[in-house]
Amino acid sequence: MHIVDTAEESAFRAEVRDFVRRQLPEDIRHKVLLGLHLDRPDYERWYRRLEARGWMCPNWPVEHGGTGWDFARRMIFDETLLECGAPRMVAAGVIMLGPVLIKFGTPAQRATHLPAIRRSEVWWAQGFSEPGSGSDLASLRCKAVRDGNDYVVTGQKIWTSYAQFSDWMFCLVRTSDAGKPQEGISFLLIDMKTPGLTVRPIRTIDGGHDLNEVFLDGVRVPLANRIGEENKGWTYAKALLEFERGGIAGVGAARQAVARVRALLRRRADAGWEGASSPSLHLRLRQLEIDLMALEATNARLLGMGKPPRMEEVSMLKCLGTELRQSIHRLQLDVAGEEGMSLARDAFGLDAELHGLTPSYLDARKFSIYGGTNEIQRNLIARALIQR
Repeated sequence: MHIVDTAEESAFRAEVRDFVRRQLPEDIRHKVLLGLHLDRPDYERWYRRLEARGWMCPNWPVEHGGTGWDFARRMIFDETLLECGAPRMVAAGVIMLGPVLIKFGTPAQRATHLPAIRRSEVWWAQGFSEPGSGSDLASLRCKAVRDGNDYVVTGQKIWTSYAQFSDWMFCLVRTSDAGKPQEGISFLLIDMKTPGLTVRPIRTIDGGHDLNEVFLDGVRVPLANRIGEENKGWTYAKALLEFERGGIAGVGAARQAVARVRALLRRRADAGWEGASSPSLHLRLRQLEIDLMALEATNARLLGMGKPPRMEEVSMLKCLGTELRQSIHRLQLDVAGEEGMSLARDAFGLDAELHGLTPSYLDARKFSIYGGTNEIQRNLIARALIQR
């Protein structure tokens, strides 16, 4: 049951659910529901089915191969996919770069890159954060110096998601030290096979490898691979970050996680666990369900305004959604008990579904950090309120 669905929206949710039920490969669904890591071939199999249905690029206009959906329908689509056990969208080319190319790229850049992104033939990494330049992104120091028809890029990027899978990277670089820090940044497209570019893995606390360091040592990038004007990259980056943050509340993922808590609780009760009837445990579950309904209602209210939410509204959704999901992962562990304490995501046996809970809980600690830490988000909210 969804709080504010119209008849048309309910029909669309049902259509998406039916598509996932019929088209999502069972081995991929199994990995998602157990919190196992997916490889690029897993994502590509699913993405090709979305592309065949015409749903791979829900945030692109029709003329470039997208759906042309409004903001509300895109959010319903994203939520329903996650709720039904589909992998979350990690294709940065689709979510972030595609809309930037459509809005700011040259015809040649759009013709070269958009079809390959849509067909999942080329994967893109996001080269923004650096050591010491995360939430304060304007302080970045990765340098690009003009040399004939090329830029020569030297520096380091960090926390680069899925760089190990990626063929290209869209990258913010410093092309001028004059004026304000935001005024000297340019936006480049870099082929990751270019000599001088090195990717090194960052192993996270849950044992995963989604993140990487990227080192650039004299990497030559043609001027034709610059998006828009030199030193205007901050403008394009701000637009891109709006695309990144649009679905960051994670309503669908939270609903999926709550459903898993209920299933675990039933399983533990059937196994004779006395704690399954604990009033405090059930109270925590009910409170999380209420918080989820409130998040969904807030999300729907903002979408119902007929335009994308303002930045401070997105910040609010990000804080509420990420912290709710962390609380749900905590409850999952408490319900699972000692059976859920294994660090092995891929353990086998009758209790295999419990073995991904601790790694998933540990992985969830990053929810309140990525996309701009929640502390920074609260500063943005406060500043917006003060300036009104």
